Amino acid sequence: MKSALPRLNMMKSSSSTKTNLNNNIPVMGAPKRLVSWSTIFVTCLTVLVFSILVKLGFWQLSRAEEKQAWQQELNERQNAEPLSFAQLIGLPIGARLTGYRLKVDVSPINTQIILLDNQVYQGTVGYLAYQAVQVKQGTPLLLVELGFVAGTMDRRQLPMVAPITSTQSLHGKLYQKSTNPLSEHLLAEPGNPLRVQNLNLTELGQLLQQEFAPAVLQPDRLLGNTLPRPWQPIPLGAQKHQGYALQWFSMAGAFLLLMLYLLIIKKKKTKKPN
Repeated sequence: MKSALPRLNMMKSSSSTKTNLNNNIPVMGAPKRLVSWSTIFVTCLTVLVFSILVKLGFWQLSRAEEKQAWQQELNERQNAEPLSFAQLIGLPIGARLTGYRLKVDVSPINTQIILLDNQVYQGTVGYLAYQAVQVKQGTPLLLVELGFVAGTMDRRQLPMVAPITSTQSLHGKLYQKSTNPLSEHLLAEPGNPLRVQNLNLTELGQLLQQEFAPAVLQPDRLLGNTLPRPWQPIPLGAQKHQGYALQWFSMAGAFLLLMLYLLIIKKKKTKKPN
């Protein structure tokens, strides 16, 4: 037994024995991460952006449905019997009046022309001209659209528009200009013609010290007036919104395919031996 101890000590002290013992001992290190933080970030970013693009596409589709319903309502209003002026001013405040037809006899109160700035018709920049007329004494005035007139290169020179000068019977469509939340004030430049930046009937009434009916009349015809009167109650139709929806969905699909491609390339690179 004693003779075996020195032999065992010699085996432990030999370099070859130490090497074999060390090789047999497993090396304990940090566990290898299955998914890197960069992959998690890219995945989360892909899901977020893809979801936003798809949501925008569905929002455009919902807008298209709204425009289709609004167009159908406009068609029904166009085919209905015209309103009287008493019916017009008796409608609830804030009611959407665009598309109703109106039949009235009007008389001019003066020759003041109002020009709505920054209008475009068939690629030409200009103004929509208006004039305030009276239907009946003691009632609000009615703003009548005279038509589109082209502007000039010199903004100091305003176009001249022939006003309504006699009593006449008018038939036409009513409309309300949509308000721009970024710029809805009248911003009038005094004179005749009176140039304004927005058709704010409330502020126009305050400026002229008159009360106006809540909608503008676009007559089918005016005596002695040949100016074009463009009718565009819906700035963007349903087809436009459907086209925008297709663009958003296409962008979402293209973005998803691109990110999947990048993830596949990155995975292949990590699998390559060093």
